[in-house]
Amino acid sequence: MHFFELVKRSIFAGVLIGIAGWGFLANPVLGMFLFCVGLIGVIKYQSKLYTGTAGFLDSWRDIPMLLLVLLGNIIGCALVASISLATPLALPAAATGVITGRLALGWFKCGVLAMGCGLLMSFSVDFARKNRDFSDWLPLLFAVPAFIMCGFPHCVADAFYSLVYLFNTPASEVAWGSFFAYYVSIVIGNFFGCNAYKVFR
Repeated sequence: MHFFELVKRSIFAGVLIGIAGWGFLANPVLGMFLFCVGLIGVIKYQSKLYTGTAGFLDSWRDIPMLLLVLLGNIIGCALVASISLATPLALPAAATGVITGRLALGWFKCGVLAMGCGLLMSFSVDFARKNRDFSDWLPLLFAVPAFIMCGFPHCVADAFYSLVYLFNTPASEVAWGSFFAYYVSIVIGNFFGCNAYKVFR
């Protein structure tokens, strides 16, 4: 895929997941199910999402491309997070709750839990991409609420929560070392989870 096309599709995927994350922060119960809208949009428009790409690489040489996808996803989330500054909804408080919970859990446990999200994402995306009939979308419709209910971090959704948190928190109050350790750990955890199915098939 052409460089600029890859960047464009990656940013759009970040926008879609950012909107899905917005819905989750606005109402965590309904948001677990409405979050599926973001993933459906990613599949429908063939956008490039980190967790929809990591499990389907051709070789290790594709890792730089995957990191570019993640960067584009984060930029897309940043666009949505900046718009969220205008909403009267209590998104900052909800995002702070998510991120402080992750930091309290610690980077290692977050990374381990993130593998569960990666596994569910590869499973659901593999089916949805076939798009033969409605049944191919069912894994996605169930897997998304499942990873949210289980507390499995999704590195792109967490990018949105993190950005809402950072946009509304003084820099002096952010534990930067713990924050970066947690985020890197879930990116790695998602990657291994996305590829776990290859070990067992």
